[in-house]
Amino acid sequence: MPDSLKIQFASLSAETEGVVVALVGSDLAVPPRAARLLDKAGDLVERAAKADGFKGKPASFLDILAPEKVAATRLLFAGIGKGDGWSELDVVKLGGAICGRLPDAATEATIMAETAAGPLSADQAADLALGLRLRFYAFDRYKTKKKDSDEGVRKRTVTILVSDEKGARKAFKAREAIADGVDLARDLVNEPPNVLFPTAFAKRAGELEKLGVEVEILGDKELKKLGMGALLAVGQGSARESHVVIMRWEGGKDGEAPVCLVGKGVCFDTGGISLKPGEGMQDMKGDMGGAAAVVGAMHALAARKARVNVVGLIGLVENMPDGNAYRPGDILTSMSGQTIEMINTDAEGRLVLADVLWYAKDRFKPKAMVNLATLTGAIMVALGQEHAGLFANDDDLAGKLSAAGLATGEKVWRMPLTAEYDKLIDSQFADMKNTGGRHGGAITAAQFLQRFVGDTPWAHLDVAGTAMNSIKGDLNRSWGGGWGVRLLDRLVADGYER
Repeated sequence: MPDSLKIQFASLSAETEGVVVALVGSDLAVPPRAARLLDKAGDLVERAAKADGFKGKPASFLDILAPEKVAATRLLFAGIGKGDGWSELDVVKLGGAICGRLPDAATEATIMAETAAGPLSADQAADLALGLRLRFYAFDRYKTKKKDSDEGVRKRTVTILVSDEKGARKAFKAREAIADGVDLARDLVNEPPNVLFPTAFAKRAGELEKLGVEVEILGDKELKKLGMGALLAVGQGSARESHVVIMRWEGGKDGEAPVCLVGKGVCFDTGGISLKPGEGMQDMKGDMGGAAAVVGAMHALAARKARVNVVGLIGLVENMPDGNAYRPGDILTSMSGQTIEMINTDAEGRLVLADVLWYAKDRFKPKAMVNLATLTGAIMVALGQEHAGLFANDDDLAGKLSAAGLATGEKVWRMPLTAEYDKLIDSQFADMKNTGGRHGGAITAAQFLQRFVGDTPWAHLDVAGTAMNSIKGDLNRSWGGGWGVRLLDRLVADGYER
């Protein structure tokens, strides 16, 4: 949880005790502050490195327990290779890797933010701290008993020794806002569906008002009046009310067109009448990963007082196989007036997004729209869980998203949108059908969405593989890693913030 890890900055000259971490390159040269700590320990590092085969390679560690004549109970040397040409992401990942190697018993630790070549900059120290925050998160609020085998600790204080304390604290404020947004998205994705249903999700989004975000929550009555027939059809089989939540952050110029972020929020997806197989269905609590990322991004932008106008919109529904559920063969009328023939009720997310995208385009006249959705299994067949699928009608927006993905490590891969694929969703009975067949499923889903955005610069991110990623790494040790928050924040910061 966000308050479980306390990060503080202190001078490189500060005293150390407990677990101490130092950065060592491939030449095994010890940084000045660490050398002073080891002053009376002789050639301890050389001997330990030789015994362990440690060569200072990136992502390698040398762990020395109870070192004699050293004011520390444990020394952890983190390999950084040559230590040159570091990117921002390299430093963030280093922080995450260090967090992952700190022993569970260590409730306090000290990291010396310097290499043999000199101290880390204030920004690099803040990036290191961001990596610690991202890696520390765990979702265990429903465990009444914690077993010894459970990974991690509940609370820890990490002190980062830096050359510029004031600068590091200032730089970390924005990064802390981003980390809080990521953790919020992670909480939302991990919550069980009996706790986080549409109304409860909407209420959580409403808490952004504390940060100065204007929040508007629409229910069934308002959505029916607006004509959101596609979205409402998905939720009509559920006992839970459907919602659209509009979150407005106005940190830019008065009257300036906003950037719209749109998220699919299917709080639980059974597939409806086109019922999913039972195996793995429990993961469908995460079918609102796109909406979670949008809420997390709005938190980050507001908390760091971003100088930009942004509107976040999320469509919240449950897709259930009730006697009132919509059926294959039904024809729905969307808010745009376009009609949609139902082929498969498990292709529901695009119906939710169709109405919300049209609403966003029509009401806010945005300079750009980006939607995130756990939309298709087909995107995982194509890209696995390493990249999100990127579909766009605007090359500039696609380029900005690709650059943001490389900077944050939340990578995207552009996929095609062409008239040939669009023909696959033409319907004999309506303006379109909601699936285009087995082949190119992620593409035809994107073609469907494109019919609801008009000329607005728009990008669709299919995050089915990344938002519910169970692969653990340097920056994540939990199911549902809050994917997309840092990507969206960077897109806005680099592409639109004044």
